[in-house]
Amino acid sequence: MAVRVLTRWDPEDAAFWESEGRFVASRNLAISIPSLTLAFAVWMVWSAVVVNLPNVGFKFSTEELFWLAALPSLCGATLRIFYSFMVPIFGGRRWTAISTASLLLPAIGIGVFVRDPATSYSTFVMLALLCGFGGGNFASSMANINFFFPKAQKGTALGLNAGLGNLGVSLVQFVVPLVITIGVFGTLGGEPQIWIKGAEIKQMWLQNAGFVWVPFIAVCALAAWYYMDDLATYRASFSEQVVIFRSKHTWIMCWLYLGTFGSFIGYSAGFPLLIKSQFPQINALSYAWLGPLVSALIRPLGGWLSDKLGGAQVTFWNFIAMAAGVAGVLHFLPQVGQEGNFYGFLAMFMLLFATAGVGNGSTFSMIPVIFLNERQRAAAGRGREAEEQAVRDANKEAAAVLGFSSAIGAYGGFFIPMSYGVSISMFGGPAYALYLFIVFYLTCIVMTWWYYTRFIENYVTV
Repeated sequence: MAVRVLTRWDPEDAAFWESEGRFVASRNLAISIPSLTLAFAVWMVWSAVVVNLPNVGFKFSTEELFWLAALPSLCGATLRIFYSFMVPIFGGRRWTAISTASLLLPAIGIGVFVRDPATSYSTFVMLALLCGFGGGNFASSMANINFFFPKAQKGTALGLNAGLGNLGVSLVQFVVPLVITIGVFGTLGGEPQIWIKGAEIKQMWLQNAGFVWVPFIAVCALAAWYYMDDLATYRASFSEQVVIFRSKHTWIMCWLYLGTFGSFIGYSAGFPLLIKSQFPQINALSYAWLGPLVSALIRPLGGWLSDKLGGAQVTFWNFIAMAAGVAGVLHFLPQVGQEGNFYGFLAMFMLLFATAGVGNGSTFSMIPVIFLNERQRAAAGRGREAEEQAVRDANKEAAAVLGFSSAIGAYGGFFIPMSYGVSISMFGGPAYALYLFIVFYLTCIVMTWWYYTRFIENYVTV
């Protein structure tokens, strides 16, 4: 198939959008979503693998296990900084295909190395870092989809791409416990490990946690290469994109997205180990997948509500609900002399996952509108050519900010599990980490109100 490079792309033109733009944008979104779902699955596969390492003979401490759960997020967040700028440089089709194919490295690596109990901790650290490739993909995927849709539909499109992509977190925590119990790949997958717990003896194919994603990754990479599109009108060098760092809105939105997406990915990465440490009688993987599922499914609602009500209003009230959710978790945790209430704890975490999902959609819907409004106000009265250029510039800037803010937000996937680990090691429980989260949400509430909901008619309408 010939290389797809579209030389004209103007989704704000109603006639163009209805005649050809909608179909092309929908096709690219349809391929982007499963590719991003797999990226999230590989990124978070370590959260499901690490819980099972002690069961098959690996002698790592609790702190070492929390480090392994946190490292994919640290690497993924750092890679997002660079991935944020890749689509305008290489093109969305090329970069989606390449970045999706890169997921084969950690998927195959996990399958190979978890079969040997003598594998060193440093090898697992490297595998955890390679899983960060999946986290990096989100930045480029969201930047790419932002180019394809008109302003009025960006919130919904970005919400679908991110929300259904986020399903990869729930998918991996649901699928892995199933596939590691059977020899899915027969002799090709290798021999099972033996899990001994008291008088109970089981067989486990932990390598399937990596191998199961390989064929799907290959299909999605090929689909991206042959059926997605590059947009010639939105090419830009790195130097053209770094203008975003001079805007205060870039840094404000990074902080807010750290509060929403950082919470989602951090809670997802740390949830299985947190359950295991606080409620050891509970099978953590039986419940850990529920939170990411709720968050992923509700994220498109955050984008849709923002298109209707305004992203800033949704984000403001959402942070209030998140702070209340953390207070609820604290209430149901085990205390000195009290066992705690697991189902109350679970319900409060479901609230946190749900509000993190809504906030993910609402904060991302704010970004394109902020930069488009600023550019359009600056170009007002300067003629049609200046106004069209303003739209193109705003889309480039918004795409870069979407990617860069997602990079900053992803660091939550590192800090939240590590905060649990530090709090547990220093104070005997995770409560102090949770108090810190409440303080952080309060800063997000204040910043959203001050910059985007206070006298909003005189500022940037979002």
